[in-house]
Amino acid sequence: MSFDLASRLKARHGDNLYRQRPLLESPQGPEVVVDGRPMLAFCSNDYLGLAAHPEVKAALQRGVDRWGAGGGASHLVIGHSGPHHDLELALAEFTGRPRALLFSTGYMANLGAVTALLGKGDSVLEDRLNHASLLDAGLLSGARFSRYLHNDVASLESRLAKAEGNTLVVTDGVFSMDGDLADLPALCAAAKARGAWVMVDDAHGFGPLGATGGGIVEHFGLGLADVPVLVGTLGKAFGTAGAFVAGSEELIETLIQFARPYIYTTSQPPAVACATLKSLELLQRETWRREHLDRLISRFRQGAAEIGLTLMDSPTPIQPILIGDSARAMKLSALLRERGILVGAIRPPTVPAGSARLRVTFSAAHSEEQLESLLSALAECWATLAKEDAPHA
Repeated sequence: MSFDLASRLKARHGDNLYRQRPLLESPQGPEVVVDGRPMLAFCSNDYLGLAAHPEVKAALQRGVDRWGAGGGASHLVIGHSGPHHDLELALAEFTGRPRALLFSTGYMANLGAVTALLGKGDSVLEDRLNHASLLDAGLLSGARFSRYLHNDVASLESRLAKAEGNTLVVTDGVFSMDGDLADLPALCAAAKARGAWVMVDDAHGFGPLGATGGGIVEHFGLGLADVPVLVGTLGKAFGTAGAFVAGSEELIETLIQFARPYIYTTSQPPAVACATLKSLELLQRETWRREHLDRLISRFRQGAAEIGLTLMDSPTPIQPILIGDSARAMKLSALLRERGILVGAIRPPTVPAGSARLRVTFSAAHSEEQLESLLSALAECWATLAKEDAPHA
């Protein structure tokens, strides 16, 4: 008996679901070199254009000179350096919470938080469209796991009525494949009525959303009592790497004691924390980045509607073009690539069957001219696709 990996790979090819890694040969930015070709990219999560910012790069370089290249050990041994501590203090202040705790990745932050808070006899209720890391965390916790209909408060309430033990309602803030916002005020009210806690993974909300870039909780004017567990990642709008959980003193101490992905992992390089401190400063200081991003999103939605594209209900930098068929989505992505435009085709199992899409993402580093180039290319490619789809006489 042996593993038949070849058949699995062949089936994925046949279903137009095979994934390949593009090779980036330049820094992140609107203009990149991918697989040896200059491209205009609309597929990065660098929402505020900070990943290659000169001040962020300089902060990283100074951090390496001062602190070296690696973390060296876990935080609880001898890997918790001065920049980690300073960043946790800054993130706590930024989120308006007593404490924050750094994790090496967003996946680890979600796994650590859910599995540290819940166990057998408890309940975890999750939005059906939550990120894979949240769903995995719920399954690994050992708690009774249930998924409510997407952004459906009535569906959540019916599951809350059956929940047992400590109950955690878990949702993305901004849903990464649709770009829509969680209905947090209603979700939090439903959870509070049943004595449940709410955990929000705001990976895609920090930076673009909120008056000061504080994400979806700031956007809706909610606080610690509404969302006791707030997760953010640093590899998107912050432009660096890692993640954090922000909350009460007791929450953070509980995670330090019981979150296995935190306890048993080497800390991120201290220099990355130095760079993130600079990113956080720029995020708060340069408000024009969010304003420019909002203008790009508005113009794109107007232009896409004029072309006849089907968009999803998203006010965020994530602007999916709904195609449906995986092969058709791949074809449209390929047509754009021929014109020097890089937009990823997202297919099942990342999104539900029959909802393949092109996931356009914007950065504050994109110019208005680059946006118009995208719209022009989309118009041409969409017309080409329509001709190919038309029945031949």
